[in-house]
Amino acid sequence: MSEKDDKVRLDKWLWAARFYKTRSLAKEAIEGGKVHCRGERCKPGKEPKLGDEYVIRAGFDERTVVVRALSMVRRGAPEAQLLYEETADSIARREQAAALRKAGALGVQTDGRPNKKQRRQLLGLRGD
Repeated sequence: MSEKDDKVRLDKWLWAARFYKTRSLAKEAIEGGKVHCRGERCKPGKEPKLGDEYVIRAGFDERTVVVRALSMVRRGAPEAQLLYEETADSIARREQAAALRKAGALGVQTDGRPNKKQRRQLLGLRGD
């Protein structure tokens, strides 16, 4: 991290921190309202500062991260993880959401016609 890294665009930082695979995807996400700072939408040219807190939505996940370092260069994942710190509340919310997705809405998968076990579960829920 050189002295030139103190002025970096938000889309470039998100790409360097490995939240998005390409810089253009990071730019599209920012313009699409998937990145917020202090509850407001950001612009791709915004300059992140140390200590800034960003809420980043990607797919099903929503992360709240605090900027710990700035970089304009995309490096390996272990080095990229040093650029930010995810809040404990954010980690707990993501794990809870993942568990709910894994379990399904009612614990019954609806990928088509239910099998015998799923049919019994449905009948148990209805009280039949």
